[in-house]
Amino acid sequence: MKGNASRKSFSDHGREWLDTLVVAISVAMAFRAYFYEPFNIPTGSMQPTLWGYHTEKGTEKGAWDVFPLSFLKWAWSGESVVDHRAAASGSPRMRLRGDGFADVAVGLSDRTFKVPTDALPSIMGRYYREGESVWSGTVTTGDFIFVNRWLWNFRRPRDGEVMIFSTTGIEGLPQGTHYIKRMKARPGETYELEHPVEGRPAVVTMGDGEYFACGDNFNNSNDSRYWGPVPEENLRGIGSVVFWPFKGWRIIR
Repeated sequence: MKGNASRKSFSDHGREWLDTLVVAISVAMAFRAYFYEPFNIPTGSMQPTLWGYHTEKGTEKGAWDVFPLSFLKWAWSGESVVDHRAAASGSPRMRLRGDGFADVAVGLSDRTFKVPTDALPSIMGRYYREGESVWSGTVTTGDFIFVNRWLWNFRRPRDGEVMIFSTTGIEGLPQGTHYIKRMKARPGETYELEHPVEGRPAVVTMGDGEYFACGDNFNNSNDSRYWGPVPEENLRGIGSVVFWPFKGWRIIR
């Protein structure tokens, strides 16, 4: 006589799904911590190698800018068309966010909208009437990249690599965030700056455990020319590939 197979209860299935979820999260966290970590480019300091959030003023909405097609367009290209209007009459007030955007309010209204910082020069200092368009155009999302966290475990950093580092402990920088720049000099090397800053050294020599970092967009980059070298303990990894927006996929050189 065959015995009846025991049936799993709802709680049994729940525990199995929970175990699977915990394992998946653990693998994802380990992958991020030790192999490849995602990183978003907020500003234009590394243009044209990497693009931060940027704008094109005056774009009008088309068929692809109406939901749900607008979502598909954004997923492919990172582009969205916006039209920000004044909630009250008056002049704009702004607050920089530190992520490539600024929160903008007009007049006495507390209602804010956010725009990339490269759009601010065309907004600030003007007077707008309630309902008037303050800024309209295309906002393009900054590049999302994978940071290679394991390669420097097997070899030393090299000049010219796109380096990601922590700002913690570096005087003159916002603490607790990360910057991305190109490595120009390693410990013991002397570097003659291609684009020196007035009042700052034109030739620098790195000490033990020091790295000199500059943005590719020299005219718009807060880098080692202003605040000095990056300590070795702050290094996090190398910019590997741009994985989003999808149309901009590329290996970082």
